[in-house]
Amino acid sequence: MIRALLTGIKENLIYVVVTSLVAGLAFGQVAGSGTKAVFRAAVVPILFLMIYPMIVNIDLREVINVRDHAGPVGLSLLINFGAAPLFAVALSRGFFGGDVEYAVGLYFIALIPTSGMTAAWTGLADGDLESALVAMAVNLLAAIVILPAYLSVLVPADIGFDPSALYRQLAQVVVVPMVAGTATRWLLLRRYSAAGFKRLKPLFGGLSSFGVMLIVFVAMTMRSGQILADPIASAVTVVPLAVFYAAVLGVAAIAGRTLLDPSRGVALVYATSMRNLSIALAIVVAADAVPAGAVLPIALAYVIQPPLGAVYMHYRRDIVDEGLSLREAVGRIGSG
Repeated sequence: MIRALLTGIKENLIYVVVTSLVAGLAFGQVAGSGTKAVFRAAVVPILFLMIYPMIVNIDLREVINVRDHAGPVGLSLLINFGAAPLFAVALSRGFFGGDVEYAVGLYFIALIPTSGMTAAWTGLADGDLESALVAMAVNLLAAIVILPAYLSVLVPADIGFDPSALYRQLAQVVVVPMVAGTATRWLLLRRYSAAGFKRLKPLFGGLSSFGVMLIVFVAMTMRSGQILADPIASAVTVVPLAVFYAAVLGVAAIAGRTLLDPSRGVALVYATSMRNLSIALAIVVAADAVPAGAVLPIALAYVIQPPLGAVYMHYRRDIVDEGLSLREAVGRIGSG
């Protein structure tokens, strides 16, 4: 029963996140200061529940194979830490000129690439799965090192951002679960073998999704007053998010088609268009050095990212592999 519940949460994560977001905003309007204090104390344990299972499902040892996949990995690093931040800055200035906190949320989305779905979508779209796995490991480790330095440049001085404080938060929220998750993965592989471990992976994915559900509810409850103070401005954050994802996917698709073989091109698209929203959300909710309002764009990105992965998968299968016209492919996507 528990496995079915966790699997259901993972498979319906878009609806779960939207429900948690709305419920948190509503509850935050009636929750007292005592309740919010309890929620604040629960943030770190919930974040561990969210990040630790996710890391169990990621093989960080893939980084040692980087030389065999230099093309897609190198391009993914250029797009993720070159093009994506530039898109985020341009969109933030265009849409969030008066609200730095939402801009910081977009910066976190831009600077923490590759999620667990990178590998899943790559496999479904008949891409090079090994290239995707190597790119996941390399980009995730690079993001942890690069993130504070980038933010120290991007975040305005009057916000009072402290990179050293963010490094300490990264150690608590990301590195500790990363070490624990890597050790757990090693122990499980020794005990159950690769086939046995594969059967356990959906359970860990479900636990991580359950953590996402809880942290979105808690974060929205704690930020409800601020977000609903200007609901129109909050809702408009969806527009630059959609433009950001479209821009990153477009650049990756063109680069992959031009410079890589088709299967590695697919891996490049998913290693750049899929962002690690779980880690971004974890850092924003937990870090005192990060503006509180940055949580909303990240929560809304959960609604945009999965459909994007599905649309590109259908594009690959219908237009590229089956030779359908764009109109026929759009009709097939719309019907199912």
